[in-house]
Amino acid sequence: MKLDSNNHSVFLMYYHLVLAVKYRRQVFDNEISEFAKDMFAEIGSKYNISLVEWNHDKDHIHILFKAHPNSELSKFINAYKSASSRLIKRDFPHIRKKLWKEMFWSRSFCLLTTGGAPIDTIKKYIENQGQK
Repeated sequence: MKLDSNNHSVFLMYYHLVLAVKYRRQVFDNEISEFAKDMFAEIGSKYNISLVEWNHDKDHIHILFKAHPNSELSKFINAYKSASSRLIKRDFPHIRKKLWKEMFWSRSFCLLTTGGAPIDTIKKYIENQGQK
């Protein structure tokens, strides 16, 4: 297992994030998922966050990511939700019609540490959740 490091410490911090579409509207397809995934990677790089695994269902996404100890996770999640909501509705007019003036994402989210489970176990869990 390779540890991440910076000038004065070593660490390995994995998180599992679940974001649901507001009112569980079934709007995700492969194209919107890829768009949201690319945005996650782009915005995450500004917060020392790296995408590891991404899966989606019609009304939510599962994300496995790594972060540095100095990453401000709640600020990152809010920045991601805000930017992705705005850009998804801008670039996908059929989504704008479905959600009208609503935010794209539900206000709540689920963020879990992986609890020391091997990364392969977490990946299998996320894959199985995406198939339900």
